[in-house]
Amino acid sequence: MTSGRKSLVSYNRTNLAGWFFILIPVLAISIFYFYPMIQALILSFKSGRGMNLDFVGFDNYIRLFSDANFITAVKNTFIYLIIQVPVMLVLAIFIAVLLNDENLKFKGFFRTAIFLPTVTSLVAYSVVFKYMFGADGIVNKMLMNFHLISEPIQWITDPFWAKVTIIIAITWRFTGYNMIFYLSSLQNIDKSVYEAARIDGANAFTQFFKITIPLLKPMILFTGITSTIGTLQLFDEVVNITKGGPGNSTMSISQYIYNLSFEYTPDFGYAATVSYSIVVMVVLLTIIQNKIGGDKK
Repeated sequence: MTSGRKSLVSYNRTNLAGWFFILIPVLAISIFYFYPMIQALILSFKSGRGMNLDFVGFDNYIRLFSDANFITAVKNTFIYLIIQVPVMLVLAIFIAVLLNDENLKFKGFFRTAIFLPTVTSLVAYSVVFKYMFGADGIVNKMLMNFHLISEPIQWITDPFWAKVTIIIAITWRFTGYNMIFYLSSLQNIDKSVYEAARIDGANAFTQFFKITIPLLKPMILFTGITSTIGTLQLFDEVVNITKGGPGNSTMSISQYIYNLSFEYTPDFGYAATVSYSIVVMVVLLTIIQNKIGGDKK
């Protein structure tokens, strides 16, 4: 009996210790994650200047559909999303396949070099890009030296080229990030699969589309979803390279939220509403991507 009581007491102490360690992160997540989300949702139903907010129901959500600046920001963000994300993921897969070659020398150097942009400061690299793509920047000078253009391209001040500059910047920074995911997946593919395919007469092109891409499908879905979320939250590059200009032609949704909160007359309620529009977009796009690229089983 004594032995049984001791084991029961020991079990209860262990059980309580386990609950104690779980309780700390649960409280932290609830306070710093879920509580702000709920408060932001409540805030989205209010409107007013500064902190003088009144409950307005769904007025803020109705206002979204007639807000020209919001519509412009959504259009710009989706242009980045539709063009940049596919280009970036294709480049990441292509680079990962090249770096997975056993005969390639200095693989460690190349992998590190391509991944390095991911760990650079968002503000620092954005400022560098701003000066590189300036009217008298190194990009225009190189293009003119190679006689590819006769006069400088207005990368920052022209609406079309400003978007191109943002897309180039994002692609440069995050291609290496996605490349690492694809590279890790490629290294987990059994080499005997490719050996069997070669014996059956499959060339490199066939192996890539019939073996590599299907086996990378879960990772492609994952990187597609995370890249979509990241693009919808785009902020640093737009603010530091073009400041949303010229004429709001590059303004993203996140920059518009910032403007509503700190640049214009503060309207935190409507800013929270615009923030939750991103949540809705992320959910809808994630569902669509899962339907298209997810496992049908």
